Amino acid sequence: MPPPPPPPRKEFPAFPFAPYPIQSEFMSFLYGALSSGPGALALLESPTGTGKTLSIICSALQWLLDRRAAAAATAPAHPGGGAAPGEDDDEPDWMRDFTPLPPEKEVTKKKKKKTKPPAMRKTAGSGKPGGYGEQGAGDDDGEFLPEEFESDGEDGAMRGVGKRAHCGSSSSSEGESDEEEEEEVTPKVYFTSRTHSQLSQFIGELKRTEFAGRIRTVSLGSRKNLCINKDVLKLGSANRINERCLELQKNKKSSKTKVEDDKRKARQAKNSCGCPMLRNRSLQKEFRSKVSDQGALDIEDLARIGRKIGTCPYYGSRDMVRSADLVVLPYQSLLLKSARESLGLNLKNSVVIIDEAHNLADSLTNMYNSKITSSQLKAVLSHLDTYLNRFHDVLGAGNRRYIQTLTVLTRSFLRVLINNQDGASTMSSMTINQFLFSLDIDNINIVKLCQYVKESNIIHKVSGYANKTTSIQDGVNQFDLQQEHDEGSSIACFQALVDFLRSLMNSNDDGRIIVAKQKLSGQPEEAYLKFVMLCAEKIFSEVTQDAYAVILAGGTLQPIEETRLRLCPSLPPADIKFFTCNHIVPPESILPIAVTRGPSGMAFDFSYNSRSSPSMIEELGRFICNIVTVVAEGVVMFFSSYDYERRVYDAWTTAGTISKICKKKHVFREPRNSADVEAVLNKYKETIQSCKNSQDTGINGALLLAVVGGKISEGINFSDGMGRCVIMVGLPYPSPSDVELIETIKHIETISSSFLVGDDKASGRKYDDECELQPGYNILRKCTKGGREYYENLCMKAVNQSIGRAIRHINDYAAMLLVDSRYAQTSSSKSYSSPTDKLPQWIKARLSCAKNYGEVHRLLHQFFKFNKQKR
Repeated sequence: MPPPPPPPRKEFPAFPFAPYPIQSEFMSFLYGALSSGPGALALLESPTGTGKTLSIICSALQWLLDRRAAAAATAPAHPGGGAAPGEDDDEPDWMRDFTPLPPEKEVTKKKKKKTKPPAMRKTAGSGKPGGYGEQGAGDDDGEFLPEEFESDGEDGAMRGVGKRAHCGSSSSSEGESDEEEEEEVTPKVYFTSRTHSQLSQFIGELKRTEFAGRIRTVSLGSRKNLCINKDVLKLGSANRINERCLELQKNKKSSKTKVEDDKRKARQAKNSCGCPMLRNRSLQKEFRSKVSDQGALDIEDLARIGRKIGTCPYYGSRDMVRSADLVVLPYQSLLLKSARESLGLNLKNSVVIIDEAHNLADSLTNMYNSKITSSQLKAVLSHLDTYLNRFHDVLGAGNRRYIQTLTVLTRSFLRVLINNQDGASTMSSMTINQFLFSLDIDNINIVKLCQYVKESNIIHKVSGYANKTTSIQDGVNQFDLQQEHDEGSSIACFQALVDFLRSLMNSNDDGRIIVAKQKLSGQPEEAYLKFVMLCAEKIFSEVTQDAYAVILAGGTLQPIEETRLRLCPSLPPADIKFFTCNHIVPPESILPIAVTRGPSGMAFDFSYNSRSSPSMIEELGRFICNIVTVVAEGVVMFFSSYDYERRVYDAWTTAGTISKICKKKHVFREPRNSADVEAVLNKYKETIQSCKNSQDTGINGALLLAVVGGKISEGINFSDGMGRCVIMVGLPYPSPSDVELIETIKHIETISSSFLVGDDKASGRKYDDECELQPGYNILRKCTKGGREYYENLCMKAVNQSIGRAIRHINDYAAMLLVDSRYAQTSSSKSYSSPTDKLPQWIKARLSCAKNYGEVHRLLHQFFKFNKQKR
């Protein structure tokens, strides 16, 4: 029996300063939610700038310490200080698989390989006909053959394949024994957010509290952020970095196998192959020791320590998870099941805190989407054919059968994409079963095939051989690991196929298959197959079933009903604990205005059919020319898409509007390439600061043209002078022509209808038999409530995220201009809610509707005059 939860605390002395009343309420609520027992689910809505992160740290970590103390006081002592009897029985297979085997077992494995030659040894010198020229199946090609595979029963099994060691732990120096695995610390707290920068901000707040010295903290990041091997880092792409990292370690293992009969050479191969940052286990131990001594560190700190010591911080931080009290990691690492398993994350009896959870359901489903294009399928098919032609006669029956099955499936997928006799661009949507039956591949056991691919490592074997033959044909005498483009692309093609195959293992109602066929005329967009995951509930339940409690936090989590419906529809609303608070900034520090008309009196209508008219773009230009004169410092203007921003900017440039704006503000534009965003933001900030320091030029700041849903609309702080005014142009509804969006809307309409009428999905299956896609607007018109609500919520969540960028702390102030006459509509004038009903309460309470531009100008002038005098 677990110890009884401790009573809710009234004080949180670890807070670095006297908390505001809102923060005290927040902490007490979260502490009470965690104390309410296993299975707790709580939603915490707290606007940015209200101390949300600091409140989470103090309440969650204080609860953790109190629970540990209560457990220590009631738990019986076990002799020898070891784990309780049977404690390891819950350890899953994947945890054992990624644990280094003891040295004596490694010796036993090597002896077995000598007495029982696997398929690679058996075929390496066979010299059977059907080989590649005179080369036959020589030693040079033996590394590309998989181990012999037997599949007589229901479950295939690799013969002679031992447990795989953890990549980092398998890199000990020669003669150096592996250390015993550290005991798993439970319970622990997992904190996850969307980006590495948000996690760094969390670590920064943690350092301000006394918990930084009392709690063992580890930050996990991607290889791209933590790798210190310059040869790998220069590949640039995250996928290529991941593949090269694994390839280096795989090649190290292959080199040992190839010369295993010669001990002296084996030692030399071990010391000369693989990633140099993983060869010395003692350096990994030094890394862990140094990180532990320094307390809470973010990924930049870990990378710096790794470079200084000369050892891999990526695997070094992974090795510290078991002994950590607090694990800080990005979304993908925690919410993706395969990532949790590979990292060895054990959520059992632990607390999971998910920050920035306003779009959690969509984030979950997007992680499980998969897509493969026609060019990728052609590449895979070519590689498989080449491989089979070379090794057909030396492959075992099991391997040959599964590789041939992969070839059949690849050819079937490709045929459905290029078979477009009428020449039209056609796109269809179907369930998994419909897709399998339409291709006549429903008799293939996808589960066993995916198991084979995973255990045999066949995609690396086939891809490796394909890269070697390509190198030879190009006149390269040896397989060059530095040909990162070819290797990365071939591996990526095979990985796309494997991901798509795994998607077909989902339940029929979990998602849809999108088939985008090839056009025969013009310059076609590439044909593709895509699995779109729709069932967020299934993914989320994998987390909630193991975790002691799950906390969803964010600046705006409304509407709660949509969150419940998509993540946990079977959970009664009363079982979800919800806390919300107003902003800590005083009401006079914000000025939200619904702007309905421009300076010439034209009504603003930025709906899809009207927004591109020359008169509307011209009126918007006149409006901005006026705004930049009355608003000093930084103005951020959000458009609905990159294409619309470009259209407006080009029209303003031609009309001379940009020149007029530049007399008052320098103009910056959000780049499409995310790598350039930071440079633009830095220049934008520097410009505002220089204008503030020098009043001689007449230029009073800068204007930044941004895009809703881009890098700037989420996660970027426009505090103080960087965002004195935020302008939202129109209502950024997503395009109804987006196939994935329409499938999601249909799914939400299905589950909302079934829960409303108590029908077991019968009412929601009106879309299931439709394969040819209908226009998005037709689908929206069919929706009764759930699907349409979701569509409107997507729009207003994007608005809230964008305009919320301006207020970041209690002394900040900013104006928020919602430019569209639709923002002035009320609920009573429509059959459904108005857009402003979905604004955060702290903004909606201050919203005013201006009937003309003169009123907007007056309100802005008064607002900035008051706040400048106040400060």
